[in-house]
Amino acid sequence: MEAALDIATFVSDQFVPFLPEESQVNPEVYGAELAWWLASELARRNVFTSYPEYEDWGWYLTLVTDTGSEFMLACGNVVGTRNRWTLMLRRFPKKLFGRGKPSFEEAGPLLSALHEAVHSAGSLSDLEWHWPLPIR
Repeated sequence: MEAALDIATFVSDQFVPFLPEESQVNPEVYGAELAWWLASELARRNVFTSYPEYEDWGWYLTLVTDTGSEFMLACGNVVGTRNRWTLMLRRFPKKLFGRGKPSFEEAGPLLSALHEAVHSAGSLSDLEWHWPLPIR
């Protein structure tokens, strides 16, 4: 059972970084503008995440459900591009050795709000959804 799933990819100049390359997490690693936008858009839809945080590969938001399940919504540019973006959902186990992972269905409210938010952004093209389960 996989720990992470690709959700969507798309092209948009709306989230291209406005700070110079030396201000980025790593060279050619972008996503801060997208992560902040997502956090704001999800909150408007009553899905409250963490503030954006970063790793060397990109940016992410954390969501803890009412049942205590924890998910990470990762976002960043596709390697070698400045305006092609990918979104990924990762779930975290509740027990040692990777056991007790929540089902991806528990992230349904997040995914529904994400779907609405992405479709509300007017400047997207080449949007492709990869989520294999029905969104509630």
